[in-house]
Amino acid sequence: MAFSTILLVDDEPAHATIVERNLRRGGYLHDIVKLENGQQVTDWLAQHTSFSLVSPFIILDINMPIKNGIEVLAEIKGSASTRHIPVVMLTTTDNPAEINQCYQLGCNAYITKPLIHDEFKDKVKKLGLFLNVMSAPNLH
Repeated sequence: MAFSTILLVDDEPAHATIVERNLRRGGYLHDIVKLENGQQVTDWLAQHTSFSLVSPFIILDINMPIKNGIEVLAEIKGSASTRHIPVVMLTTTDNPAEINQCYQLGCNAYITKPLIHDEFKDKVKKLGLFLNVMSAPNLH
């Protein structure tokens, strides 16, 4: 079973649009919920994972207002009810210390957004292709 929902979390609407468009070009056909900050992720998860079998896939930026991606990652991976949710960091930050911190906190992958537009689109399209062959955890 594939993931039925992606939470796409990026405070830059232009980046979120590029990511969504290229996930679709990569063949991802399920729901994509766009959120603009880390608090919205926390709120969404509280509303949707407590009473259902929803298992989203999260694409998470680091530099965001209200609650940054590292704080959100720590919360998700630190909770027994959400630690199974795959989280891919997709961010402009290529600082080795931040990359290491994200992996230590439990991120499943770390992708740096290229500055060149076509390279960025290509990376995200490949992520969409990957999501089509990934299996979601069975929570039944």
